[in-house]
Amino acid sequence: MTEHMQQFVRLAQQPPEKRAAVERREDFGEIYRDFDPKDAAAQASRCSQCGIPFCQVHCPLGNNIPDWLKLSAEGRLEEAYEISAATNTFPEICGRICPQDRLCEGNCVIEKGFESVTIGAVERYITDTAFENGWVRPIRPRRERAQSVGIIGAGPAGLAAAEALRRKGYQVHVHDRHDRVGGLLIYGIPGFKLEKEIVARRRAWLEEGGIHFHLNEDIGGAVSFAGLRARYDAVLVATGVYKAREIDVPGTGLDGVVPALDYLIASNRKGLGDAVPAYDSGELNAAGKRVVVIGGGDTAMDCVRTAIRQDAAAVTCLYRRDRANMPGSAREVANAIDEGVEFTWLSAPEAFVGAGRVNAVKAVRMHLGLADASGRQTVEPIAGSDFTIEADLVIKALGFDPEDLPGAFNEPGLALTRWGTLKVDSKSFMTALPGVFAAGDIVRGASLVVWAIKDGRDAADAMHAYLETAAARPDGALATAARLDGALTSAAE
Repeated sequence: MTEHMQQFVRLAQQPPEKRAAVERREDFGEIYRDFDPKDAAAQASRCSQCGIPFCQVHCPLGNNIPDWLKLSAEGRLEEAYEISAATNTFPEICGRICPQDRLCEGNCVIEKGFESVTIGAVERYITDTAFENGWVRPIRPRRERAQSVGIIGAGPAGLAAAEALRRKGYQVHVHDRHDRVGGLLIYGIPGFKLEKEIVARRRAWLEEGGIHFHLNEDIGGAVSFAGLRARYDAVLVATGVYKAREIDVPGTGLDGVVPALDYLIASNRKGLGDAVPAYDSGELNAAGKRVVVIGGGDTAMDCVRTAIRQDAAAVTCLYRRDRANMPGSAREVANAIDEGVEFTWLSAPEAFVGAGRVNAVKAVRMHLGLADASGRQTVEPIAGSDFTIEADLVIKALGFDPEDLPGAFNEPGLALTRWGTLKVDSKSFMTALPGVFAAGDIVRGASLVVWAIKDGRDAADAMHAYLETAAARPDGALATAARLDGALTSAAE
């Protein structure tokens, strides 16, 4: 059926219809409409089925993209889903929030006059269709194992590891400090990129497969880390990184200068129906305010687009490099511009101004210099180019650093790198503590969801190897039996 493919020569790239900017500014619904089945098949048929699929090479998960594009073009969607799900725990989520322009689609070998295949939109369509048709079946291990695993963190890395370990038959328990499953998928990413029902649907699927969730748990406080280690045969730390990166300029402590994650969590909780006093008071609400967002990554784009939907009086993004050098998705920048965000490129803040509460940002123009060791151009201020932007709310979206986990968990044996992330063996994912593993942003540093999924799956494989070795030892089998017996006794009591 190769005649279905290589249609890029006659079919133009056509993503799903995007809601008009004036309409989508009014709510937090996803901005792309559902793919029409005929259009999805036609767009999948544009794949050239090249000999070396650079889209797959540049996908952190190594997704078999050409294969499921071909099956989609042929109308064999259930088979396409099976291939997509074989390498990706959450393809419907990656299809929505991955920066495809920097990964798979950005490395499509189709000549740019014809434009790349709309990979992400087809990926999303395949899995949404699979859920609608009941093709996404619950996890059913071939055999149950007595060994149990505790996972700290219900974000992408933790959930990916939980799914992989449950498929192998382990008793999987996921612990999280929040009241919902998903981590930043729920609290950090706005609904216009990922509606929360999509994440809730995955949680229900994981629970149906036998994974247990323990929410609102203060690990290191009411729930001791040492106690978790004693309860399980292995523990995975997948907490992510939540500590806001600071900017060292005068006025950082003024009222109205807030971290990006605080602002996004407040907005997402409000959308979920929670009571959010800081939102209702206006502290973390952009309504009627002149908003300035500092930063150029995807979190900054989430903030500016959220402020637009909260009916801010004006929204400005201040970034020290130019548009071509912005680290966030080019697609998200374009969406923000469409929705009315003003970008002030090649500018950096020098101070936040105000008497108790911020009322302006003092900034300076920058110019790009020579590339540094990382390959990125350095930035230098232009003398005498100071200017001021009026602001009632300043949001710092400068990235995230890891929290002090050894301190939080009261476990000094957790070794750290010089960046403050957990130090693990690169092959086994094990920390300095036997039987304690780590994966995701808490090891890698702040990164993409797709990398967290990749790390979670790889860590699960390493944990499986460790647990099988432990079970083969007489003392390991006895310890597991004793732990299981103790758990059953506690449950009976």
